[in-house]
Amino acid sequence: MHTAHDLMTRDVVTVPPQTPVVAMARLLAERGISAVPVVDSAGMVVGIVTEADLIRRLAGEEDKPASWFTGLFSNPARDAETYARTHGVTAADIMTETVVSVPPETSAAAIAHMMEDQGIRRVLVMDAGRLLGLVSRADLLRALVMRPPAAEGLSDERIRMAVMAEMKKQPWADTFLSMVAVTDGVVEFHGFSRSAAVQRALRVLAENVPGVTGVVDSTQPMPVYLYATA
Repeated sequence: MHTAHDLMTRDVVTVPPQTPVVAMARLLAERGISAVPVVDSAGMVVGIVTEADLIRRLAGEEDKPASWFTGLFSNPARDAETYARTHGVTAADIMTETVVSVPPETSAAAIAHMMEDQGIRRVLVMDAGRLLGLVSRADLLRALVMRPPAAEGLSDERIRMAVMAEMKKQPWADTFLSMVAVTDGVVEFHGFSRSAAVQRALRVLAENVPGVTGVVDSTQPMPVYLYATA
């Protein structure tokens, strides 16, 4: 299982808090990167400036004064913070202070879930507040091609037991209706199938078990009488 330590980019470009906005925009454009962590003099991460932060800053130049009516419902503290972020001239002014980070032992799967759930494109890899690296969506894609070597020497019975164990973890995989046989590493499903979606998922499940060299679906559509009892 790959971890943040395996996948992270170690040579991460960083900037100090006083870096001008124009310099950061030029840095991102020239390096072809979409974000840059902000690090203080003690080497601690204090924020991150992303493309979104810079675009928000650019859009702030076109802001128009709020009308008197809008002002009746305004929040001065919030409005002041927004103004500083959209008109600031340094990294400290416009950076996103809430940094999403993970320790180096975090699995690739956990990072992928985090990115999907929070709608982000990258996470920092940190230890005790210090930056070790950065994992982007592109780095996660590498995990798909950095697959572990195929398991060798596994008996067909061990493979069958491994497939059954994975099936028992999934609520949609019915081990009562589906039977598993393995011959020379090829998994064959017998019995009845609830749907094409379940059979497709079973194929994917089996293909991810170490030692499996192929999958054959020999199941039949589930008879009507079984729907009433299953």
